[in-house]
Amino acid sequence: MQIDLSVVIPIYNEQASLEKLFERLYPALDALGLAYEIIFINDGSRDRSAAILADQFRLRPDVTRVVLFNGNYGQHMAILAGFAETRGEITVTLDADLQNPPEEIGNLVAKMREGYDYVGSIRRDRQDAAWRTYASRAMNRLRERITRIHMTDQGNMLRAYGRNVIDLINQCSEVNTFVPALAYTFARNPTEIVVAHEERLAGESKYSLYSLIRLNFDLVTGFSLVPLQFFSILGIALSLLSAGLFFLLLLRRLLFGAEVEGVFTLFAISFFLMGVILFGIGLVGEYVGRIYEQVRGRPRFVVQTILQQERAAGPGMQSVPHASQAANRGAEH
Repeated sequence: MQIDLSVVIPIYNEQASLEKLFERLYPALDALGLAYEIIFINDGSRDRSAAILADQFRLRPDVTRVVLFNGNYGQHMAILAGFAETRGEITVTLDADLQNPPEEIGNLVAKMREGYDYVGSIRRDRQDAAWRTYASRAMNRLRERITRIHMTDQGNMLRAYGRNVIDLINQCSEVNTFVPALAYTFARNPTEIVVAHEERLAGESKYSLYSLIRLNFDLVTGFSLVPLQFFSILGIALSLLSAGLFFLLLLRRLLFGAEVEGVFTLFAISFFLMGVILFGIGLVGEYVGRIYEQVRGRPRFVVQTILQQERAAGPGMQSVPHASQAANRGAEH
């Protein structure tokens, strides 16, 4: 059967919000009048999320599939695993916390039908902590200058992707990536729309401050060499300034003899240069670390099992791959 719409939802410790998600998601998709599928990816949840997803699969096996990871691999790896399973002409990603209303999916689909192959979203009246909002805006401006990827609201999961974009993403084998930015680079005709944003229904955000910093490092170093080029230019500039300072001090010594008044200034300059050097080592290490993770060739994720209805079988039957087959699936993608 031809699938018009695939909805990919990563799940990590979302037991408190899943029932409410089901109550709103399925009616919203049924109302669209499209042939759709929902792919939940359980990213190693430690609560009852996997059991709740299995129960939901048994209730709606015709449109529900559940991918179960054998551990926690991160939100973007979960999305990539969902992309590998999609069959729809349009794929929409959605968070499980209901901050993005499922009822907005229809607006993204309508925009895609206008001829776009990638539709991002901008949160209206964002319901997040102030520091998260300001940090997101700052990173948006930095990202646009460094990567030339234009996303007004990079942190919003609610996005729609055309089949051509999904197929290209599925050909990639990057260990660390930022899915919306990757899709933007492949899209021929991207656009954005404004969507509603609600307070988190239950639980707490899975992104700590450190996680957000790491995510933005992946975004910047994964899509641009500008940080390395900037640091190279900075190194050249500081080398010229250091050489000029050396000759100035040498000249002063020849003209006025030995001086000690500027010793603390020299200490300050030395500490500044050491800080720049340490930052540069860390920046280079970030790129080298990405190369190291890539050349190891390990699977980006390992799928433990997939709950899905056999396409040629009767209703309610499941396909449960053998563990080794699931591992191979993760390695191939």
